[in-house]
Amino acid sequence: MSPTPTLAAPPGDVAREGGRRPRRPLRRSPALTGWAYAAPTAIFVLIFFVVPFLLVGRMSVSDWGLFAGNRGWNAPENFTSAMDDRMFWPAVWFTLKYTVVTTVILLGLSLGLALIVQESTRWNGLLRTAFLVPGALGLASASLLFYALYSPQASPLGFLGIDSFLGTPSAALWSTVALIVWRFAGFYMLLVLVGLQGISGDVYEAARLDGAGRWQVFRYVTLPLLRPSLALCTILCVTGSMLAFDQFYILTKGGPDNSTVTIVQLVYNMAFGGQNDLGRAAALSILVLVALLVVNALQFRNLRGREG
Repeated sequence: MSPTPTLAAPPGDVAREGGRRPRRPLRRSPALTGWAYAAPTAIFVLIFFVVPFLLVGRMSVSDWGLFAGNRGWNAPENFTSAMDDRMFWPAVWFTLKYTVVTTVILLGLSLGLALIVQESTRWNGLLRTAFLVPGALGLASASLLFYALYSPQASPLGFLGIDSFLGTPSAALWSTVALIVWRFAGFYMLLVLVGLQGISGDVYEAARLDGAGRWQVFRYVTLPLLRPSLALCTILCVTGSMLAFDQFYILTKGGPDNSTVTIVQLVYNMAFGGQNDLGRAAALSILVLVALLVVNALQFRNLRGREG
């Protein structure tokens, strides 16, 4: 007689007999994982951007001295007194002039450099490296380098026959523009070059088959397709120029005769340059922020309108 077969107990029964429950694999929520990845950046932004911004807003409506601290609310006196400062409108005018000059020169030069290095030749690698090397320097380091070049005691540029590179308002402006162009032309060239390489060769071929010349191809094909890249360069250049501080603080200290005081340097002077008034400086900072938002909004609207 054959033995009676023994049926194996189900896994759950075995686990219950041993007093244990089977382990289930941990399931991570996609939302929880996303929050975990975003948390360090969110904390960084909160501590170093949101909290200082709220503090600046609080200062802008308070009588807040550098050493005396908060002496109470005084809104909107800080805003009106900041605009009534004798250096406010000269600083605004100089900042706008510097922004226009720098933006026009940088955009034109970066476009020309990008067109030069667009084609693949044996010298393009060397040219691209040479144009991009100045961008490796920090702006403060580049400003100190040019300050040594412009120094009348031991300037290596004496052969140009220029007595002073920083002695007059016009010379100080153009000397600073030369520094900025040397420092940032390669960076903007790279942005434009990316846009050029994104244009399909079929578009150029179709234009040539239609009888378009080199200038017509550049005007009616290259420039319209480069509009997003040029718009990005314009926004970055305008924003950086309106916030200019390092180069003028190192090269000119706002001179000669306060002719090169930018709006950000005026903020610094109100806060730490003798006035020691953090409230007025914060109010002027808020005005600069509003101006930047308006300018960038107009540029984005203009770009979208043209694309439409």
